[in-house]
Amino acid sequence: MQKVECEILGLSANPSAGGVHALLLKEVFGQRRIPILIGAFEAQAIAMELEGMKPPRPLTHDLIKNLIENLGATILHVEITDLIDNTYHAKIVLDVSSLTNEIDSRPSDAIAVALRAQVPIYVAESILDQAGFTPITEEPTYDTQEEELRKTPEPLKTREAKLAALQNQLREAIEAEEYERAAKLRDELNRLQGSN
Repeated sequence: MQKVECEILGLSANPSAGGVHALLLKEVFGQRRIPILIGAFEAQAIAMELEGMKPPRPLTHDLIKNLIENLGATILHVEITDLIDNTYHAKIVLDVSSLTNEIDSRPSDAIAVALRAQVPIYVAESILDQAGFTPITEEPTYDTQEEELRKTPEPLKTREAKLAALQNQLREAIEAEEYERAAKLRDELNRLQGSN
């Protein structure tokens, strides 16, 4: 499995989804991003670690890290390995007496443990290809868009205009935390980009 190192770009709540939060991961050496929906407890555990807040007693993910280390294992990294039926699957990868051991995990728990152990987070390349998106880096002004359309050959104008409109809609959907709509827009963008 080819894997890509990612980092946490953001964590946001979605009040309309009843406690569901969105964790946004980004390639360390690239622009692709991937949203993962997680529960409130896991979001709180990740947010606390990101903000450097230390509870007076160990929480669940602290306990997991402490257990692993006290049993003589080392956490090497975590991997988000599969996307099956819109559900992400992950593994916590350990070194136990020079042998690699993989523990099945939810991505949110694996990431919470990775933050505490300060180890890399990897995402399978196939998942980034399937569910990832690349944000628009710089929005052209109206004048620039007009100039670009004048330079563009006639058959490409409508396709390029559709792509630009879809990318804007995708950005707006992500900013509004409408992830289902964003996924549909991403799929449509991929379909159009694949037909060139």
